[in-house]
Amino acid sequence: MDTQSVDALTKHEQILRHIESLKLGSRISVRKIAKNMEVSEGTAYRAIKEAENQGLVSTKERIGTVRVEKKLRQNIDKLTFAEVVNMVDGQVLGGSRGLHKTLHKFVIGAMEQDAMMRYIEAGSLLIVGNRNEAHSCALEYGAGVLITGGFDTSAEVKLLADKLELPIISSSYDTFTVASMINRAIYDRLIKKKIMLVEDILASGASLYALKANSTLKDWQRLSEDTGYSRFPVVDEWNRIIGVVTSKDMVGASASQTVDKLMTRNPLTVTPQTSVASAAHMMVWEGIELLPVVDTNRKMVGVLNRSDVLKAMQYIQKQPQNGETFEDLIWSGLEEVRDEKGSLQFHGVITPQMTNHLGTVSEGVLTTLMTQAAYRIVQEFKKGDLVMDNMSTYFLRPLQIDSKIEIRPTIIEVSRKFGKIDVEIYHAGALVSKAMLTAQVI
Repeated sequence: MDTQSVDALTKHEQILRHIESLKLGSRISVRKIAKNMEVSEGTAYRAIKEAENQGLVSTKERIGTVRVEKKLRQNIDKLTFAEVVNMVDGQVLGGSRGLHKTLHKFVIGAMEQDAMMRYIEAGSLLIVGNRNEAHSCALEYGAGVLITGGFDTSAEVKLLADKLELPIISSSYDTFTVASMINRAIYDRLIKKKIMLVEDILASGASLYALKANSTLKDWQRLSEDTGYSRFPVVDEWNRIIGVVTSKDMVGASASQTVDKLMTRNPLTVTPQTSVASAAHMMVWEGIELLPVVDTNRKMVGVLNRSDVLKAMQYIQKQPQNGETFEDLIWSGLEEVRDEKGSLQFHGVITPQMTNHLGTVSEGVLTTLMTQAAYRIVQEFKKGDLVMDNMSTYFLRPLQIDSKIEIRPTIIEVSRKFGKIDVEIYHAGALVSKAMLTAQVI
């Protein structure tokens, strides 16, 4: 597809491209953008907020909005010093030009200074109290400093921070609270990192093939021969998705027939930030092979086909699991066992974390346990991921803390794309919960 000319871009998109072309560290203001681009301040403001959402600019205390380097997804497990400032309600005492830098570890300065320096290296964050010598030494080692207890530091240390462009931050929280907050944030990023998004599998710089509304059967045939594909998105003169056309749509069409009379209008689309699992579920559920990827203005930025999604799902299954979600923690205490017939069961105990304020097991926890048991028994018969369609719970009886339970899933039916599973939970030989689940197999 031909590259769009500037004339074909909206004012909003022209401003975004202008911001992207600015040098890192350039200051940006609504008034300046509005004057340079000859737009209203409202249009400039909306474009700057969109650029902030995309990670192109950042608003820094006492500096304003500046152009920053867009962080790559593979670095999502790393925090920036600017994020630490927001996290701990901190105040930047110096080195504000280094707020965009990332940190890979933090060191708690609860030891003698000589011993402390053995653990500090470039890109780390020293969490310490009002110890000025430790502050300056950490900066010289290439580390940022977070001062707890709301203390200040000397003017010399602030000047050194500005010179080295390494932030020195003050927070009113104590050291333990600050360390816990940062650790939780890093842990959350590890969980986010294993969630693959559509933007992760879109081929960078790949050619985009599409037809126009006035394209004919001959145009479709020519494009199909050139690419080897038979399905194409249909776009208007602004590169916005208006339909999808497949080989089935072209059957019986005359040579001069335009695709706007044959295409499927208002097709399903996804954005680059949609998870691959959601895209896969959409394709399986709707029975479609082609899924256009659009930006916030519904302009096409890529195309997903089913093979792209399935390859990505297989890749995800091979990756190590970093971080644990609540679902992982709930399931971690259960043991996989076999009965005398070889049927798969799961045994465990109701822990205090699984209960509600009344001391009985939460209904949500029981639902999670039954869902996970269903997924695991289906994976014995068919490799792949499941996406829940429906769950009918017949009854849930209250279970106390420390109750020993047995989860007995039974497959009713599993086909190439569909699964139906019955799940029962027993305590002391009595049935306490029962549900029927149906799911799509990806």
